[in-house]
Amino acid sequence: MVMMETNHVASSSSSFASFKTYLRALSDTPRRVRRRAASISTSSEETTRLREISGPTLRRTLRWYDLICFGIGGMVGAGVFITSGKASSQLAGPALVLSYAIAGLCALLSAFCYTEFAVEMPVAGGAFSYIRVTFGEFAAFFTGANLIIDYVLSNAAVARSLTTYLGAAIGMSSSETKWRLTISVLPQGFNQIDFISVVIVLILTLIICYSTRESSLVNMLFTALHIAFIVFIIVIGFMRGDVKNFTVPAEPQHSGGFFPYGAAGVFNGAALVYLSYIGYDAVSTMAEEVENPVKDIPIGVSGSVIIVTVLYCLMAASMSMLLPYDMIDPSDPFSAAFKGKSDGWHWVSNVIGAGASFGILTSLLVAMLGQARYMCMIGRSRVVPEWFAKVHPRTLTPVNASAFLGICTAAIAIFTDMSILLNLVSIGTLFVFYMVANAVIYRRYVLVETTNPWPTLSFLFCLSLTAIIFSILWHVAPQGKPKAFMLGICIAMAIGILQLFHYMVPQARQAKFWGVPLMPWIPSISIFLNVFLLGALDRPSYVRFGFFSVVIVLVYVLYSVHASFDAEQNGGLNQKSSDLSAESTVDEEYYFKV
Repeated sequence: MVMMETNHVASSSSSFASFKTYLRALSDTPRRVRRRAASISTSSEETTRLREISGPTLRRTLRWYDLICFGIGGMVGAGVFITSGKASSQLAGPALVLSYAIAGLCALLSAFCYTEFAVEMPVAGGAFSYIRVTFGEFAAFFTGANLIIDYVLSNAAVARSLTTYLGAAIGMSSSETKWRLTISVLPQGFNQIDFISVVIVLILTLIICYSTRESSLVNMLFTALHIAFIVFIIVIGFMRGDVKNFTVPAEPQHSGGFFPYGAAGVFNGAALVYLSYIGYDAVSTMAEEVENPVKDIPIGVSGSVIIVTVLYCLMAASMSMLLPYDMIDPSDPFSAAFKGKSDGWHWVSNVIGAGASFGILTSLLVAMLGQARYMCMIGRSRVVPEWFAKVHPRTLTPVNASAFLGICTAAIAIFTDMSILLNLVSIGTLFVFYMVANAVIYRRYVLVETTNPWPTLSFLFCLSLTAIIFSILWHVAPQGKPKAFMLGICIAMAIGILQLFHYMVPQARQAKFWGVPLMPWIPSISIFLNVFLLGALDRPSYVRFGFFSVVIVLVYVLYSVHASFDAEQNGGLNQKSSDLSAESTVDEEYYFKV
């Protein structure tokens, strides 16, 4: 009995108690990785036991209209004022309206996948929790860490862009150089100190630390102002525009018609403008603070995507009516349409700068809320220090995670040029969308230790492989009938694989509250489209993804796996999938309670 007690104390000791114990833990890394990497959680563990680690619970104060405003604020930033110009002038022409509609449909399909998980597990972890209950700890940490890195870098880039648009709002040219301090001894791209971006990030950090409810009110105010500016721009465009610009270019030698770049241009434009929809996923991270998740989350997530799609399509139509596609400025399409006008309309460019400034503030606020809740949930799973999971007893917000990531964002934004940061983002978010779509199919068709997972895994692999081949052919193969034939074969193969899986493999479980319709068609289309969009990203994005992925794996091997192993030994986490059957009764009780 003494021997058993001694062994229990030894197994419960921390791997980080001393340098000697850490070296001993490192020598045991292969066994611990085998034990923990594929260990999956349950809905009840995510929603009950892991919540207790944070101490006080997050306050449930949000309703569906809060979520809609968060979704709109997260998506409608300054990106639409930038990507639409390049997409229209170089890729789609006036058919950019259809590009935004297609991209909106893709975003809605991904939003359905997020919604099913968020309703079943209304927790702060978002995609991290969804993947953890499906593919295990390592896959969840890998995707979650990549997403947090994307959040921090993109938030820093967005914060620096605020200087430019504030200058445009007050009619100041070259505001970047006037409002930034240049230090010549620093390398190019890191030598312009932007104090405005730092002040904005720190103020927003204080707001989200203070209260989620107050953060929602601030977001509602900024979103309402931003939408008012967007509606104003749309109205001005329809008033001053000409419908002939939809079909007649400014230069006769350029292709005319509504589809000057053909059908391929419409899809290429959709791949570019899809990045303007990124942000709705942050809504799912606030599920733990929603009063009625079953009702509010589907309305909030899907409603925000639909509203933003309508706004984007109207903005694209307005821009196409203002100028022929071959006269649109790729870098600043809306402001350039009014700058230098002698008929008294030049002031509209100042209004556009003000509207973009409000959009930057809302997207920054929502993204910072989302990144803090991701980090909070990752802390609950012990793969990062538990300190990040703590909720402040007075504000009932994840203050530690919010403050830490806010300071990191400010530190990067103060000196790193926006062009450098923009080359480092987007791929992580698209990768997470891809993983969540895979996870919703896997969870519907596989029950741990009950269902054979290999038919589902084989289907997901074949579908992804077909999508990769399609994407490579689309971006690399020369134009012509052979390319169209090969693309058609890829689509036919994907449909055949999907149809075979649909009839051969029965669903192992049904969604208890809200489920993705037309399973498995909608998440499969989402997988295919996300792979296609990943193929549209440039080489620096993949270099960044590879570098940070290596860093993430090293962090997991050197720290995370040992921390979660210690938590398991102390009874704080499930061991592996074998523990899930014992919790099935707890799951049923949890669902009944909800």
